[in-house]
Amino acid sequence: MIDLIMQDILGTPAILVGLFALIGLIAQRKNVADVISGTLKTVMGFVILDAGATVLVQSLGKFSSMFDEAFAVQGVIPNNEAIVALAQQSFGTETAMIMLFGMVANIIFARFTPFKYIFLTGHHTMFMACLIAVILTTGGLTGATMVIVGSIILGSLMVLFPAILQPFTRKITGSDDFAIGHFGSFGYLVSSLVGKAVGKKSKSTEEIAVPKSLGFLRDTSVSVSLTMVLLFFVVALFAGPSFIETELSAGQNFLVFAFMQGLIFAAGVYIILAGVRMLLGEIVPAFKGFADKVVPNAKPALDAPAIFPFASNAVIIGFLCSFVAGLLSMFLLPLFGLKVIVPGLVPHFFTGAAAGVFGNATGGRRGAVFGSMANGVMISFLPAMLLPVLGSLGFEGTTFGDADFGIVGIVLGNVIGLVQSNFLAVAMILVILAILFGIVWKTRGKEEPQEDAA
Repeated sequence: MIDLIMQDILGTPAILVGLFALIGLIAQRKNVADVISGTLKTVMGFVILDAGATVLVQSLGKFSSMFDEAFAVQGVIPNNEAIVALAQQSFGTETAMIMLFGMVANIIFARFTPFKYIFLTGHHTMFMACLIAVILTTGGLTGATMVIVGSIILGSLMVLFPAILQPFTRKITGSDDFAIGHFGSFGYLVSSLVGKAVGKKSKSTEEIAVPKSLGFLRDTSVSVSLTMVLLFFVVALFAGPSFIETELSAGQNFLVFAFMQGLIFAAGVYIILAGVRMLLGEIVPAFKGFADKVVPNAKPALDAPAIFPFASNAVIIGFLCSFVAGLLSMFLLPLFGLKVIVPGLVPHFFTGAAAGVFGNATGGRRGAVFGSMANGVMISFLPAMLLPVLGSLGFEGTTFGDADFGIVGIVLGNVIGLVQSNFLAVAMILVILAILFGIVWKTRGKEEPQEDAA
């Protein structure tokens, strides 16, 4: 019976998260229909996530083989959904525990520190929980210690990163109604600072008339499909029809094969996104309900697209410039002895677009262009530098894509790697977090509007 509970029930991530959703819904006194529906949707979300991962892994494997044949290098495509889906097989339980208790830690930090932010971008919460779980487990931390330390790290990041960006977010929105809770924060911060440095007297991107014909880029499914089909075509042409039709496509025309694999990749991303949305659709509202009661005057920290309407032209400019910087970086990475990072459309679209908005807020058109290009370079080099600290996951054909994952993963991985003692490693991590709280408090806390006492 104990093995059944600990291994088969609590050891199955989908069931574990479903149990937490069940508890949260019951605590909110939802009716029976809502409790059953919410619990089943949470479990189904994990199942759909795994199904999408299977589709994506097959496509990524073929792309990696083609890329290696064409350029004699191993290309890695950053995609948060893909790497998390792969990690669930080995780190699913750890990810689920850190994610759920990290959300509790977020509420506690928001209640007792000046940073009143509740991080509501659920899928990024899960992605960061997965990264932390992978690195801590690979570094030797296990059990309750790993969950507690991981949850403290995650909860800290969920209040600190929105606080770091809030002065620039206020500049974009003209209000203090919400913050940005998205783990591309370092890219947005750098874009804002670059914009401030280069954008003196530069006019806003919103004074430019962008052709409506580029509006299709806002549809992620279409743009992912188009970009991946183009990437597969280019790589297929370099790899040659002989290799593809003999080794990969079982005789199917190499261009038709490339076209279908591009669409299969996009379909895998779509399936995974659907699973993540279903999974988080019940958990996040449950935690928000608790937060509203526990943290008065809390600000919601929302996904990056929340700022897109404030500078729609900067969205397109930021995406395109970030992607161009990613292409240039692809050829520069081997010069530094790093693996080739093939620009992934998902990270370049969302973080590049947001970086464009932040850069435009501080530096107009020049800020949007050069700020988003800086972001493009960051999300090319950081994933390449992150690969060695991911353990066995570093050998897969994908990795985490956004800037914060690279920064946090590299720092955390090196701390764990440098210190042999788990006790000392935990102590160093906690000291680093305390210092970070102090720095953000000193540099950003004074800029926070005074709020009513709780």
